Amino acid sequence: MKILFITANRVGDAVLTTGLLAWLEQRYPDASFTIACGPYGADLFRAVPRLERLIVMKKKKLNGHWIDLWRQCIGTKWDLIVDLRNSVASRLLRARQCATHGQSSGKHKVVDNGAVLGLTPPPNPHIWIAPAAVREAERLLPPDTPILALGPAANWALKQWPIEHFIGLVKTLTAPDGALPDASVMVVADAREHDQVAPLLHAIPENRRIEIIGRDLQTATACLKRARLYVGNDSGLMHLSAALGIPTLGLFGPGFPLVYGPWGERCAYVSTPESRDELLASMANLSAPPATLMQSLSVERVAAAAKDLLAKTPSF
Repeated sequence: MKILFITANRVGDAVLTTGLLAWLEQRYPDASFTIACGPYGADLFRAVPRLERLIVMKKKKLNGHWIDLWRQCIGTKWDLIVDLRNSVASRLLRARQCATHGQSSGKHKVVDNGAVLGLTPPPNPHIWIAPAAVREAERLLPPDTPILALGPAANWALKQWPIEHFIGLVKTLTAPDGALPDASVMVVADAREHDQVAPLLHAIPENRRIEIIGRDLQTATACLKRARLYVGNDSGLMHLSAALGIPTLGLFGPGFPLVYGPWGERCAYVSTPESRDELLASMANLSAPPATLMQSLSVERVAAAAKDLLAKTPSF
């Protein structure tokens, strides 16, 4: 059986489709998989069982990337195509069955993804980690110590919690009377974000600082798997942490937590006092865009939410 799985371009959206892929992998134990995805999330799928081919689609002018995908897939008669991009390409391929993503329902993205195959409740996201990435994480991380993982960046500056707030959170949570006293602190970010997160790195004592900056996504995933708690902006890393089962606290302001909040029993989110509409309206009279719209989300409120989440996951 041959299955073509066409998934999202961005890391977070791709993570939220992995539950559907894991369900297919379990449902069809003799199937081989061809996975088409964007370059940013490709590492998420490199360790998928029975992966026959990973097609990394780099965006081209005039939707040329879809033409490329069609050319690479036209020679195969597919038993099942699952197209979460609702592309024309999937409709022009030979397949016994083709399931495509429809219009958003306004429910969580995981729910909408599950609906593509009529799965209620939807399968939880699942991440496969290659053994080499696990070994690299063991080399990078200190053994037998609790780790506070932080995701201080995001793909939109306005939804980034201020770096000075992250610094305050580290001091609060890792203080002797904090929720994670003397924990190591792992900062995860893309290489392009190094300068942005540098003040946070400098504020963490060297003997407790773990820098996972610019690492491939498989290695970052294996490192995140060791965390006792993850706190981060609304981003792909937040969804990755949640999919790994790590207690995950998402930070929201001008976003959509009901649709894109961290998914799972070990997850929670905390939002700014203002709604998304109020935050965006506050920009109307400004001569220039602000650095962030997350300033009003206090360190105290996030620390309290983190402490509450840790209390609910004592057996982790």
